[in-house]
Amino acid sequence: MNKNNFFPMRRHAASLIACTFILAACAPLTATKAPPTSIASLRFIGEQRLPWRQQFKDTMVGGLSGIDYDAASGEWVIISDDRSANNPARYYSARLAYDAQAFKSVELTGVTVLLQPDGSTYPSKEDYKVRGGVVPDLETIRVDPRDGSIWYASEGDVGLGLDPFVRHASRDGRYLSTMPLPALFSVSADHKTGPRNNLSFEGLSFAPDGGTLWVSMEGPLYQDGEAPTPEQGTVNRITHFARDGKVLGQFAYPLGAIPATPGKGKFADNGISEIVALSDTRLLAMERSGVQGADGKYKDYVRLFEIDTDGASDIRQLPSLRGASYQPVRKRLVLDVNQLKLPIVDNLEGMSFGPALANGHASLVLISDDNFGKNQVTQLLLFEVIP
Repeated sequence: MNKNNFFPMRRHAASLIACTFILAACAPLTATKAPPTSIASLRFIGEQRLPWRQQFKDTMVGGLSGIDYDAASGEWVIISDDRSANNPARYYSARLAYDAQAFKSVELTGVTVLLQPDGSTYPSKEDYKVRGGVVPDLETIRVDPRDGSIWYASEGDVGLGLDPFVRHASRDGRYLSTMPLPALFSVSADHKTGPRNNLSFEGLSFAPDGGTLWVSMEGPLYQDGEAPTPEQGTVNRITHFARDGKVLGQFAYPLGAIPATPGKGKFADNGISEIVALSDTRLLAMERSGVQGADGKYKDYVRLFEIDTDGASDIRQLPSLRGASYQPVRKRLVLDVNQLKLPIVDNLEGMSFGPALANGHASLVLISDDNFGKNQVTQLLLFEVIP
């Protein structure tokens, strides 16, 4: 999500990443043999950071909004939400070294430019009308458990009339397809229906069987309710898709109120910045809130919730949630990251399971989007998953 459109002190604040799977015996498996179906707690192991505006293979590293682990290669993929302003839209490959005692290192190993259907790179806001195509706002990335290809999502741009999308690409960045989406997710100029700007697709996850995908909105559709405030939360939609875009189910997520009050006239928000599937009905959701103080500086608040769609209403036929009767998903707090008392909790947007630790427990990695800002950091946080 790009807070730049709301206040010039803050650039892109957005979201990403979830479980990945390996293909073995014709069935997708996670790096931990099976994804944890429920999470009792998370044990913090350590942190690594990347330098501000690190240069790598003629690109500026930053805006890292999504992360995923490819168990087949042992590498991680990390997407940037650079809107082709510094370099063309891209994702990085990386190696992470860690065990149950320490997070040892992060090494970037490659960069891949993502291409549009015509084979060209994605344009920036300044040149897209001349070049054609769409301006990217890429917030989440997944490795396909069947063949190692890439799925990624963009928030779109309400001001430019660009819809959000979910696209499928080969590992070398070549465009393969775009998932068909319900008209519900189309942007509107009158701000009465569709996604709010920078509050659209932030989370993406394959289901444990690898056959379907979950996509989460960061905030509410215009017709579903107001954006959250420090006084009250709101509701946004999480959708279960078949690979061909058929909607298999859609559910209401009760988004919490903004956990602190901003300075007078300053900006604050709260939204889902990433999801990762645990079972056919359970997901881990990351709520990330940015609150601007009177001095113009931001503080981020990040909480992880286990949610369960079992027993929740399927809302796909409800054009608006205002005044509608439905049962939202159940939600349980797993971790308040701010309670770890780290030197800084930055704009965490990506989330993924990684390789199993020596005791067989899954590992979980979170990554932050620094918005290419000097006053922020790109941090990676490592946890042990206690099932």
